[in-house]
Amino acid sequence: MFRRRFWLCLALTLPIVATSHVATDWLGRFPEFPGRSLVGPVLGSVVFWWGGWPFLVGALRELRDRAPGMMLLIGMAISVAYAASLATSVGAFRLDFWWELAALVTIMLLGHWQEMRAIGQARGALAALAALLPDEAERVRPDGDTERVPVAGLRVGDVLLVRPGGRVPADGQVVEGAAELDESMITGESRPVVRSAGDRVVAGTVATDSAVRLEVGAVGEETTLAGIQRMVAEAQRSSGRAQVLADRFAAWLFYVAAATAVVTVLVWTVIGRPGEAVVRTVTVLVIACPHALGLAIPLVVALSTAVAARSGILVKNRLALERMRGVDAVLFDKTGTLTRGEHVLTGVATTAGTGEDDALRLAAGVEADSEHPLARAVVAAAGPHGGAARAAGFRSLPGRGVQATIDGTEYAVGGPALLRELGADLPAELDATAGDWAAHGAAVLHLVRLPRTVLAAFALADEVRPEAREAIAELRAQGVRTIAMITGDAGPVARAVAADLGFRPGVDEVFAEVLPADKDEKVAELQRRGLTVAMVGDGVNDAPALARADVGLAIGAGTDVAIESAGVVLASSDPRGVAAVVRLSRASYRKMVQNLAWAAGYNVVALPLAAGVLARAGVTLSPAAAAVLMSASTIVVALNAQLLRRVRLGPGRPDPAPGVRRCGAGRAG
Repeated sequence: MFRRRFWLCLALTLPIVATSHVATDWLGRFPEFPGRSLVGPVLGSVVFWWGGWPFLVGALRELRDRAPGMMLLIGMAISVAYAASLATSVGAFRLDFWWELAALVTIMLLGHWQEMRAIGQARGALAALAALLPDEAERVRPDGDTERVPVAGLRVGDVLLVRPGGRVPADGQVVEGAAELDESMITGESRPVVRSAGDRVVAGTVATDSAVRLEVGAVGEETTLAGIQRMVAEAQRSSGRAQVLADRFAAWLFYVAAATAVVTVLVWTVIGRPGEAVVRTVTVLVIACPHALGLAIPLVVALSTAVAARSGILVKNRLALERMRGVDAVLFDKTGTLTRGEHVLTGVATTAGTGEDDALRLAAGVEADSEHPLARAVVAAAGPHGGAARAAGFRSLPGRGVQATIDGTEYAVGGPALLRELGADLPAELDATAGDWAAHGAAVLHLVRLPRTVLAAFALADEVRPEAREAIAELRAQGVRTIAMITGDAGPVARAVAADLGFRPGVDEVFAEVLPADKDEKVAELQRRGLTVAMVGDGVNDAPALARADVGLAIGAGTDVAIESAGVVLASSDPRGVAAVVRLSRASYRKMVQNLAWAAGYNVVALPLAAGVLARAGVTLSPAAAAVLMSASTIVVALNAQLLRRVRLGPGRPDPAPGVRRCGAGRAG
């Protein structure tokens, strides 16, 4: 709308300026023609009523809402200019004001067009997210053939074929095949991740190397992508403390400008120059238009949320992002946040005559048919070492372990309870190692050749995320005073993880054996010490703590309850995103302060100049020049906000490749 009105008003302004005294003074006398005196009044009225209509409507709305601001100032300025121009046309003043009115409205339209364009580009993140979905999908019919259908026509339970290079059209679960999926547009993680049968996939991601079939689990507004769009839109609409300050300043600026305009009229009229009084008054009202102030905060908000969304950081609450810059303590939930939430083999110890590979092969064979998480970890670890031995006669021993026969020999795998039941003694060469593992929080399993010969011991622990150490180091580098970890695990397990992560004794904190219902009390305890606390979690039992914290950050792989309770959501499970949120918070706050300082400082200097304080020194501003300066200040603010695009939110370096870490007789984890 502003663009269309600008071009038409510009076309009308050119003949108004060409027939004005300004053109005559600059270029010589303009050729006379019939009706020349009507060019200004006729075309100027069209510019005022049609080009200025959005400002007049906005001014009336602000008056009705008793919220004076930018539109009211612009409306007053162009109305005074129009009234003075009409008065000039009927001989009440000796001013040629039509060209300045037309130029004023045209430049105002240009400024608003550029403002809307800048905000629209920032909010283009929503359009970019929407563009991630394909228009059509390949649905698998009951006879096995495929048909192309509109994405809008998909239903939960449909089976879809996603070919290599194709985008996933709906949230669902892989039912056949395996492929590496590029999820960077959702999580910010640059490396493709493998998704196979049983794994969940998200609409908008790309199958890079193979075809997969998936069963639709969510469509339309229920998809993850739609949820991300809602979060981005809500964050861009929400107001923070800086926005409230800007709105308050804009209201005060109206009163200051109105008072200055009244004083200007009185002073210039008293000294006998009523024509100059009109010019100076219009200039004051124009120069005070809080264009830059109106753009200072919304543009930063729109840009910061768009930049964050592209990096897998979803801002649900603007206040949460603003508070993040002043966080003193970051409290991490351990399982699923600092650790992967899955046990991995971290150590193997064997008796004389038993090789590690043989021990792993036998233990994996016994555990192959077990669904226990520790059993799956042993089987997975044996893969690179020859795989699991072929076993028969599998039998579960509830509370103790499992038993099976391999090559005619019976073996059992289990913990200390199994050894007690069998009456087996732990050999000396294994005893010290197993004790050290247990002291550091690892689960210890034993391979026993029945009836009671212990052959090997295995340490299994919840694997620490390799990127967690970097996340903590980055937070310390940013000045976060305290890093804390909270978990329901036993003290030795928690302390082992904390030591592995480099927690500083006496500075960082570990809360172990905490019941789910008590997690929010630990947040309150840190707050009572005067700390501003950010809580990072992913589970249902983290929701109260996320809500109580000054800033709640939910890991995107977590539950819907945790995500709803948080102010910021990390779409990936990478804890380095916490440090990225701190960087974004500080960068966006700096831009807000810089823009507010510029907008306020500009008015402090420009208002007296517009009123004619330096007129005796020959320094004055015309209304058109004031409009140009006002628009220039808006451009400065917009360009400064655009620098937010240069903020680095991604991780400092690629994640180490995952794999089994062999600790031998050393500490687990």
